[in-house]
Amino acid sequence: MADVICFGAHPDDVEIGMGATAAKLARCGLDVLIVDLTDGEPTPRGTHETRMVEAATSAVALGARRLTLDLPNRELFDTVEARKKVAEVLRAERPRIVFAPYPIDAHPDHIAASAIIEAARFYAKFVKTDMAGEPHYPARLYHYWAVHLRIVERPSFIVDVSEDLDAKMVALAAYESQFTTNEANVGILPWVRVQAASWGALIGTAAGEPFYAREQIGVRDVRDLL
Repeated sequence: MADVICFGAHPDDVEIGMGATAAKLARCGLDVLIVDLTDGEPTPRGTHETRMVEAATSAVALGARRLTLDLPNRELFDTVEARKKVAEVLRAERPRIVFAPYPIDAHPDHIAASAIIEAARFYAKFVKTDMAGEPHYPARLYHYWAVHLRIVERPSFIVDVSEDLDAKMVALAAYESQFTTNEANVGILPWVRVQAASWGALIGTAAGEPFYAREQIGVRDVRDLL
């Protein structure tokens, strides 16, 4: 069972937004599962088979497991069917922590994915239901930043990922069809490094990844704060 589930609308969403944090959690001994709601196809470059190989290779680089659901790319909507499908994953894997895309975005799939995951968190605790598995309610839900809007929001917290940024870059490089052979996206990997450095600078580290929480965050020991 997973300690942490990182949900994305498409393969590479989790890597872009929180790949280094996922690698850090895995390096610390947690079972990390990446769940893509869609296979990301069709895209200008790539095929289903190519994307699945790239996604699997990327997960290995992060030290995570991966699951790809069969919800439709470009037609992702917050439906009861989608909620139940994600809730069944939560009931089977029983994570304490869940990550989802930031809910404000230009990409409709990202907005829908965020809504589906928030609703599925609630659905997962249902007792009288036709869903498989036993009721479970993840204790924490956080949102990561991987948006298509030119906005910068104030994060709830920033994770120091200085030791794990290289793993994130290796994981992203696995998506050759998206970031190497696709000329429109060749600037994304350098941009990711710049963004990580910018967030890290705010907390006095070499690299960081921002996260957002709707609920209040508790700290067991103030000495854990940077």
